[in-house]
Amino acid sequence: MKRVAVVILNYNGQKFLEKFLPTVIEYSSDVADIVVADNASTDNSVAYMKEAFPNVRLILNGSNGGFSTGYNLALSQVEAEYYCLLNSDIEVTPHWIEPVIDLMDSDQTIAACQPKLLSYYDKERFEYAGAGGGFIDKYGYPFCRGRVFQHLEIDHGQYDDVKEVFWATGACMFVRSEVYHRFGGLDDTFFAHMEEIDFCWRVKNEGYKVMYCPQSKVYHIGGGTLPKSSARKTYLNFRNNLSLLVKNLPKKAVIGTLVYRILLDWIAGLKFLAQGSIADLWAVTRAHLSFYRHLPALKKKRKSLKHTNVSQVYQKNIVFKHFLEKKMLYTELNEQDFS
Repeated sequence: MKRVAVVILNYNGQKFLEKFLPTVIEYSSDVADIVVADNASTDNSVAYMKEAFPNVRLILNGSNGGFSTGYNLALSQVEAEYYCLLNSDIEVTPHWIEPVIDLMDSDQTIAACQPKLLSYYDKERFEYAGAGGGFIDKYGYPFCRGRVFQHLEIDHGQYDDVKEVFWATGACMFVRSEVYHRFGGLDDTFFAHMEEIDFCWRVKNEGYKVMYCPQSKVYHIGGGTLPKSSARKTYLNFRNNLSLLVKNLPKKAVIGTLVYRILLDWIAGLKFLAQGSIADLWAVTRAHLSFYRHLPALKKKRKSLKHTNVSQVYQKNIVFKHFLEKKMLYTELNEQDFS
């Protein structure tokens, strides 16, 4: 058993396994065990894995419980000091594992870490899902170094410093297995989207750090399971964003932040309407209805969690900064505005 286990969660992703798994094996197998966990795929993924990669461990989940449940089920069966949760649509590079493990070994308070995430199709440009490390503003809007909303920066080496961040991308997240299991892994109710932000926030509330390691570099296609423009994705993002706020905000900030966010959500809904996207407006509506319905359960979860004022939160409104003040780059934000 190696110290690191690279675990790829697959759902109907045979084409990605064909394309990227050989490179993962080539650049990882000397330092990591490689596991593919299948989320009850309906394509030929399982048969393909058994035929093409009989030496790669295959875990079969009984149903498609989404990203969160899929990984929780799989990782309960994997023994390693470190897990790497790796999307199936990622191309890794030589020595992508070692720098991250060296960094995490150097500080036992580092719970999670991500590499530099670049676009597979435009390899000089950061990729949406994690770019140069994730942050949120005081109202829960996520953004990254190298990606503010839909604006993606070209990588000029401007984010080549090791840095503490707020969240690490679930597309390629290294995490201490002991911490993962002690804090219950990913929240099953999220299904997919923002579950990694929720997890990182929970461990930060307990005093752990989340880091970005640019010496490791991977290339991500993105939208492998859900298209980047998808009403289903809109629903999950709006619902889960409200949920992680209720679960993790300090007590004094919960009500005010939620009221403000709900108002901004409906402004976003009106924008969808103006753009003729009725499906996205309906997705926002359904997201809020689901959130209100599950609010008692969220409040119960909240009672079991610790809440503090954590670091790396942008204490301004990134929506206003980006759309009204036209701040397109992370470097245009004032570092003093981060807690």
